[in-house]
Amino acid sequence: MIPTSFEYTRAASVDDALTKLRATTGEGKLIAGGHSLIPVMKLRLSQPGTLIDIARIPELSGIRRTGGKLEIGAGTVHHAVASSAMLQQDCPMLVETAASIGDPQVRNRGTLGGSLAHADPSADYPAAMLALDADIHVKGPNGARVIKARDFFRGLFNVDLAADEIIVAVQFAPVRTAAYAKLYQRASHFAIVGVAAALDVNNGVVASARIGVTGASSHATRLTEVEAALAGKPLNAATIEAASRSAGAALEDINSDIHASREYRRAMVPVFTQRALLAALERAS
Repeated sequence: MIPTSFEYTRAASVDDALTKLRATTGEGKLIAGGHSLIPVMKLRLSQPGTLIDIARIPELSGIRRTGGKLEIGAGTVHHAVASSAMLQQDCPMLVETAASIGDPQVRNRGTLGGSLAHADPSADYPAAMLALDADIHVKGPNGARVIKARDFFRGLFNVDLAADEIIVAVQFAPVRTAAYAKLYQRASHFAIVGVAAALDVNNGVVASARIGVTGASSHATRLTEVEAALAGKPLNAATIEAASRSAGAALEDINSDIHASREYRRAMVPVFTQRALLAALERAS
């Protein structure tokens, strides 16, 4: 199928995009890379009257340090994240997460903000944002606000973002003791199960842990039972193995599809939790 007819316009700034979006009176959609929106338009599951192109807004792109944190503009493409020397130094987990997304075409067009706003249950970035305890900055007609990643992902394709708001950037503290591991679909590289783990370590002891899982259920979520099992324990392979055994036990809405059954996904959550944590341990060493 082909999409229904629509108008197209390009925004020059975030404020311009918000103005154009408001003028569509609910019939407009924002588009950057288009890898999420265009397929559903072709299926006519979405029929916007106007597409507002935000891909070339300068203020939405770039990776920078600000106030002791790392900030990535929402319009930054996956390839820029995967090839960033700054992130490789300060947050290598996010580099490997971006590098595992799709194929070169997807990585060169798809954007961080688009992935977060769409919140596909098998997308990679949501798990990483949870592990990084990221702040998601959005802007709308009523001004700017900041949402913690743990509060942003609410359900299947459901996030804390109004139809008239735009994700502007994400911010998070640098962390090197972190890693991402995933079992992926061979054709699309979407996660069947993906786990992002970030650890705060003091003198060889886990002060705190943040572990996000994607692909397993309706939306990315924290594996709080594993985080609790790690806290206060020495960071070693034995601790990781013991803590990983319970990974995903509390998940209720496990996905099941042609790629993997519910039972298989549940079985893989502990496996890839352990792999992500062991990779983080290697970085700590």
